[in-house]
Amino acid sequence: MLYSILNVVKKITHVKEVQAHCDIPCGIYDPGHAIIGSLTIIRMTDLINDHSTVKHSVDWHNEVSRYIAEKERHAAIVKHEIRIIWGDFFKAPQFAKYPELHELTHSIMLLGSKARQEVNKDAALQLLEKVNRFAEIFWEIKGIATKKSVCPYPPALAVIYPEL
Repeated sequence: MLYSILNVVKKITHVKEVQAHCDIPCGIYDPGHAIIGSLTIIRMTDLINDHSTVKHSVDWHNEVSRYIAEKERHAAIVKHEIRIIWGDFFKAPQFAKYPELHELTHSIMLLGSKARQEVNKDAALQLLEKVNRFAEIFWEIKGIATKKSVCPYPPALAVIYPEL
């Protein structure tokens, strides 16, 4: 119904139809969501592991289930954000200059899956390391210097920030 109405309006007003060449035609790309997602995976993993000695009550199941759901949701966010930047932002010249990009992206995808499948702190830390490297490359391509600083919240790990 809405589609039909829009077609009539288009015919009456002679509005030109436009199409975007990518998912985000505004050009806003930032690996920050992937970094936050990686930190969240680590934090949820820590919280799950902290609950391993707690009595298995209904409340315990509720809390752990919520931690697992957030861990998995943020792993999906990491993969999504990295995939968008890799597929829409990076072009042939960047792949030539940074030949590690394909393997780095693939490693992030695999570690993101592993973070969903397991409660594995080492894999979560490796994911953050790879996402940090991805962010370094991204900001270098944009011509923006970066710094590595400890984030001001748990799990208090070093992440890449652009120096703006």
